[in-house]
Amino acid sequence: MRILHTADWHFGRQLEGKDRRAEQAAFVDELARIADEREVDLVLIAGDVYDSVNPPAWAEELFYEALERLSAEGRRAVVVIAGNHDQPERVRAAAPLATKHGIVLLGLPKEAPLLSAGEVTPDRVRIVQGGPSWLELAVPGCKHNAVVLALPYPSESRLKELLSESFTQEQMQLAFSERITQLFDELSGHFREDTVNLVTSHLFVMGGMETDSERPIQIGGALTVSPQAFPKNADYVALGHLHRLQKLSDKPLVRYSGSPLSYSFSEAGQSKAVVLVEVEPGAEVQEEIIYLTSGRPLARWRATEGISQVEKWLAEGRDAGSWIDLELHVSDVIDPAEFQRVRKLSDDFLKIQRVVVRENNQEEDGEQRVELTELTSDQLFRRFYERKRGAEPDERLVAMFQRLLAETGGEEEVE
Repeated sequence: MRILHTADWHFGRQLEGKDRRAEQAAFVDELARIADEREVDLVLIAGDVYDSVNPPAWAEELFYEALERLSAEGRRAVVVIAGNHDQPERVRAAAPLATKHGIVLLGLPKEAPLLSAGEVTPDRVRIVQGGPSWLELAVPGCKHNAVVLALPYPSESRLKELLSESFTQEQMQLAFSERITQLFDELSGHFREDTVNLVTSHLFVMGGMETDSERPIQIGGALTVSPQAFPKNADYVALGHLHRLQKLSDKPLVRYSGSPLSYSFSEAGQSKAVVLVEVEPGAEVQEEIIYLTSGRPLARWRATEGISQVEKWLAEGRDAGSWIDLELHVSDVIDPAEFQRVRKLSDDFLKIQRVVVRENNQEEDGEQRVELTELTSDQLFRRFYERKRGAEPDERLVAMFQRLLAETGGEEEVE
């Protein structure tokens, strides 16, 4: 059985105010093509299909389009679980319709899937049996069925369990990890020697590497799970939550697929991928990382030589096709008109941070010290006004400047 693992789509999310709809749609095209070309039998989507509990209508439409294309009219199985960014009821809402096409949608931990009903045909996916947080799938063309332990984001509220009222964070972390371990231990009783045994969940495992784009989720802290929480007899564990592609264990094989697009400049330089595994009962799992090309790369520029260096890099075609976070070093305040000219040099600039570099004439240890000061737009305006007029601007003038800056697409504030 060939399984394709993906997660953390975050449909509806923007980057520094830039709509990513075209890139997200291109990802759906690429994913559907991979599933067809590699003859995938089962797709696991490990949570956070949306970026918020109330996604825009186009994001929901794109998600359903993805499900329809991936299911191949019921010949390929698809299992989706909700992540912490998803509203569980919204993810599961279409389950009565989706089940007829071999698509399993689960919103809450301990939720049972709907079983296939009606006439059974050998050319369509069938949900053979299932219960709270588990199911067995029969997939056309596969000699063995798949048993999937599916645990959507298991917060205390979604588990509907109060683990503690008075624990410290360390005690709470231990209690949470022990509870998840217990859950998987109980569920692993459904695994058999003649089935492909899979786990999918959306949680944070100790040792996982984070990025800034997992905001504003609860990373680490109390809701952290030990790498030993997963059943030893699982063939593959498909995780979502962290946006960096990474492997946490070989036996069982535990992986985060990462997000398909970079959603923070902290991910600049990272390659995005999906994971393809081939599993047969009693045999060693074969895995392949398939790198994606649909999302635009992110790049960070640090122009220590000023605007001329930026113009040079653009002329050279540096990081062509990337979204750019520009750190522009200047020796003094930039005239607002000149700053707007810099912004218009490229549509790829999503964020421009001005850094004023001042030389301190005092020497320390025989070396000249360079002081870097980051100023907001209103601070820069106040300095500029004082130099030109010899007096501080009043608050009404500063407010007017800020309104004008906003109307002309002014600078993004540093987060």
